[in-house]
Amino acid sequence: MDLSAIKVGPASTADAGAIARIYIEAWQDTYPGIVPDRLLRAMTLSGQTARWAAAIARGEAVLVARHASHGIVGMSSLGNARDTGLGPDSEIYTLYVDPAFYGSGAGRALMTAAFAELRHQGFAACIVWAHAKNPARYFYERLGGRLVAERTGWLMGEAVPEAGFGWPSLTLAARAPSAAG
Repeated sequence: MDLSAIKVGPASTADAGAIARIYIEAWQDTYPGIVPDRLLRAMTLSGQTARWAAAIARGEAVLVARHASHGIVGMSSLGNARDTGLGPDSEIYTLYVDPAFYGSGAGRALMTAAFAELRHQGFAACIVWAHAKNPARYFYERLGGRLVAERTGWLMGEAVPEAGFGWPSLTLAARAPSAAG
């Protein structure tokens, strides 16, 4: 795919529906058998649209990847690290690509733009938490992220193993785009 067809920029509240669709579709594509099925079934377009519209309206940093012909094909949110004891001062909270666009370069474009935005905000290092069984963990490793921590979170009362990938500087590895993004 022509990477010049993908541009990343700040999301607006008008983008919330597309962000919600991508978020739900990516979860439903990635997490069956990994997270509780009831969680995947409980995700609704109206609920997620409201969630993302509110986050954007509050001024949270949310980016979208737009394809010239297909509209929004990916999203990311970022800000202060939630676990400051690990060292990185910033965090990418979410990064999801429409499953139809896996391998398009949208994930790498979102990571590149997220790191640029974090640098602009004055941050120096970053962490991304991923479900330990999420195949995206290999995407983060190919981009230079190193496993720096593991923890157990909770979703709907069930333990969820998570892996934290860190970058000591806001620079991605200079490898070719991965199949994941």
